[in-house]
Amino acid sequence: MFNFNGELFSKDREILNYNNRGFKYGDALFETIRCINGNVFFWEDHYFRLMSSMRILRMEIPMEFTLEFLEEEIKKVVANNGLENTAARVRLTIFRKDGGLYSPITNDVSYLIEVGTLESPFYLLSSDSYEVELFKDYFVNKDMLSNLKTTNKILNVVAGVYAQENGYENCILINNDKQVVEVINGNLFLVKDNAIKTPPLSDGCLDGIIRKKLIEIIKKTEGLELQEDSISPFELQKADELFITNSISGIRPITKYRKKDYRNSTGKSLLGKLNAKARIDQF
Repeated sequence: MFNFNGELFSKDREILNYNNRGFKYGDALFETIRCINGNVFFWEDHYFRLMSSMRILRMEIPMEFTLEFLEEEIKKVVANNGLENTAARVRLTIFRKDGGLYSPITNDVSYLIEVGTLESPFYLLSSDSYEVELFKDYFVNKDMLSNLKTTNKILNVVAGVYAQENGYENCILINNDKQVVEVINGNLFLVKDNAIKTPPLSDGCLDGIIRKKLIEIIKKTEGLELQEDSISPFELQKADELFITNSISGIRPITKYRKKDYRNSTGKSLLGKLNAKARIDQF
């Protein structure tokens, strides 16, 4: 079942029509969230990012869209899918209501919540081979819209097709200045000695929830130095480790880029701290 504007429908029910603005113009935002045993992970961070993004896109925020209201709407659809005692993946999509061309006739919004199962209640570190390549056909813009989690993701889609066609698990995206920004489905971190580097938001990367949490962890970890700074593609093969972060996988080590093979000891250590932070967040 899924939740559309507070009402539950079976998965085979057709709700959205041809005039939907998310479909026609990508006029939508979304959050992908972990829900474990009925607890929504890092919910405050997801909520405040969503509210901030709605303001930036000039969407009207309904009075009932409180932290508590949306959390209960998520839990309602999780429970009605029988996932309240296990690990669930939640997607909350907000889109402007139908009407208009590029200029909408209303800034009022609708929401849709869908859920699926997850393999584990904890973030796990995969040891599988994970090879990536630089995607250079199109570029991420260096502006605030690139920081938002919108449904305008055609660059990511084309990069995903490129990865499939060439046998890669993922692609690294770059901006117009040819600086590394992120990967198709998350933020990127580079480890060199005791320094951990990630691109700044001003370079156009997604303002990721796990990126934010990991930055907090690294700053508090003795012996590690955080650097939010631009990354040149030339730095990638000089790194000791590369890893990806997102709300579903947590930390995903990259094992190979071109001729360079990477270790994952720092990523493994940080994953334990991230799991601990996620548990503390629930209390």
